[in-house]
Amino acid sequence: MVQKAERVQGRRGKPVGNITRGTTNPNRMRRLDRWLAGPQAWRLRSAVDPLVVDLGYGASPATAVELFERLQAVRPDVRVCGIEIEPERVRIAKSLERPGLSFHVGGFEVPVPGNPVLVRAFNVLRQYEESDVAGIWALVQSRLAPHGLFIDGTCDEIGRRVTWVALDPDGPLSLSLSMRFGGFELPSDVAERLPKALIHRNVPGERIHTFLNALDQAWLEAAPLASFGNKQRWTAMCQSTRDAGWPLQDGPSRWRLGELTVDWAAVAPA
Repeated sequence: MVQKAERVQGRRGKPVGNITRGTTNPNRMRRLDRWLAGPQAWRLRSAVDPLVVDLGYGASPATAVELFERLQAVRPDVRVCGIEIEPERVRIAKSLERPGLSFHVGGFEVPVPGNPVLVRAFNVLRQYEESDVAGIWALVQSRLAPHGLFIDGTCDEIGRRVTWVALDPDGPLSLSLSMRFGGFELPSDVAERLPKALIHRNVPGERIHTFLNALDQAWLEAAPLASFGNKQRWTAMCQSTRDAGWPLQDGPSRWRLGELTVDWAAVAPA
């Protein structure tokens, strides 16, 4: 069920947004967390205030706890704030609070002191209308630290197929895809998990459709490498895609994980 964020502009004293289904599972966000603790770790290491927000963590706080524990390896003094619009979910999570980890009632206004260097909102905007996305993005971006990053992402129930858009205070930067080897036939199988800004755009004439088709073609052409393993085949697909002119931002160290990141401008809605 799609829900419209009728309070995207907010009202005094009221959280911005609506209560969503909140379904989640432990370890569901591991692929994104690995990216945050890898290529994006510099943002947390260089932050004056190592504040991170897990926005809309769901009915269970498990993934917020996992984010905290994973980012502690990058910055031991990290502060992770889990935010949920449903007060009962926050009440349940309070028992897991510890130094550096806290839970709060709120929405897209991000009601915590300071400006976060990372905000993760996973499987949240998927439940809103596409017309709400720009306003929600702008609101969260306005709360970021100068080098902060907002992640709007979507994944399947156990985190095998994952996509996310990364935005800084000035706008969207990139789209990342991360897939478990053996869990897909074609790279375009991830289309059903595209972020809300793109999921309805996978049609002829749109850039994301062209990009996914290019990945499929490169994947098929790399079939002779399948006998050496899917890592080699995926890496060859990514290299071929880059050679064809697509602006991939990463390299083999990420590709071997079943991941790739492309400039937002190359896939943005037409």
